[in-house]
Amino acid sequence: MKWFRFIFSITFFFLYSCSSGSSDDIDPGDGNFDPNPPAANAVVPCENGMAGIYPCNGYDLVAHINLQSLGAGRGNDIWGWTDSSDGKEYALMGVDNGTVFIDLSDPVNPVIVGRLPTATTNSTWRDVKVYGDHAFIVSEAAGHGMQVFDLSRLRNVANPPETFNADATFTGFGNSHNIVINESTSFAYAVGTARNDAFNGGVHFVDISNPQSPQPAGGYGDDGYTHDGQVVTYNGPDTDYTGREIFVGSNEDQVVIADVTDKNNPSSISSLTYGNLAYTHQGWFTDDHRYFILGDELDEQGFGFRTRTLVFDFTDLDNPIVHHTYTGPTAAIDHNGYVKGDEFYLSNYTAGVRVIDISDIENRNMTETGFFDTFPNSNSANFNGVWSVYPYFDSGNIIVSDVDSGFFIIRKSN
Repeated sequence: MKWFRFIFSITFFFLYSCSSGSSDDIDPGDGNFDPNPPAANAVVPCENGMAGIYPCNGYDLVAHINLQSLGAGRGNDIWGWTDSSDGKEYALMGVDNGTVFIDLSDPVNPVIVGRLPTATTNSTWRDVKVYGDHAFIVSEAAGHGMQVFDLSRLRNVANPPETFNADATFTGFGNSHNIVINESTSFAYAVGTARNDAFNGGVHFVDISNPQSPQPAGGYGDDGYTHDGQVVTYNGPDTDYTGREIFVGSNEDQVVIADVTDKNNPSSISSLTYGNLAYTHQGWFTDDHRYFILGDELDEQGFGFRTRTLVFDFTDLDNPIVHHTYTGPTAAIDHNGYVKGDEFYLSNYTAGVRVIDISDIENRNMTETGFFDTFPNSNSANFNGVWSVYPYFDSGNIIVSDVDSGFFIIRKSN
């Protein structure tokens, strides 16, 4: 089984590195912005299954900015920030050569405010999260560390787009695949670092209570390499852990649960696997912390499944179990997925963003209610199309990052 997963991991890396998109939006990624980025000027409604050239169901195209205009060669992660001073919304999009900041005040005409170049070299993988008014950015680029950027600087940019410098850089690790933040405790958790570091590529704890002076606070590596994770202040059905800081890791060949409340003494709670495992990639709690929804990134290619999403019952954190499996309508690979209330927003690579109703998840019922497909060429099991989605803006605007075609804003149809 280990050898089987190794073969698929190598395939995954090769395809990620070598696959090319169908869009002529791609440029060499030299960091030069298009001085005249295309503007939508009006919402393109989803009518008769299409919004312009994009297949859709129930979601309109609000805006699109291509990679050339972003000054990049590939897109990757995306997150959002709402300015507490005025409610203005911004997109924070990772690209191969840095992070791009986009003002969404006029969503049909988003403005590229500026960019923060990568700390070292370009990389396919970059991840960004927000705590308060600061962004925290990591990358698989060697020696990158964690960049800290004061987002309040976006308020007063005289001549956009501006090229920024980081306000601080944390160097307690070099490369990192992802960054997780628990805002309620002011801690960041870097995962997917070097496999031979002090925590075996597991989790580095970083105190970000003073955002521009992040401090190392230990780590956890008893379960090996962590590809992605989520940390919550637990308020679910298992009262043994109420108020504890619970980490759930997607650790390549298992899901792990740990108590990381005491940074000096983190402890394992449990772990589990599942059938037809290829690469345990990423997951997210339901709002009530009872269920954990997980994507395995390589099972569609490895086993010929249609998009498979696994649901775990975490009623008893010491004894988690597989609850059921949801199968999507296409062969596309699943990537990052996020829960907002009764909806699960799945980044489904070539099949775009899929929106799934999870209101009856207890009875093993999950139903796709809409989608927006940024990669109209196919729904095949390849690493093109949507990397990630951020559905949490109060405005209802949903921001999407596409590996090949850049940045999108979509919104539920009226």
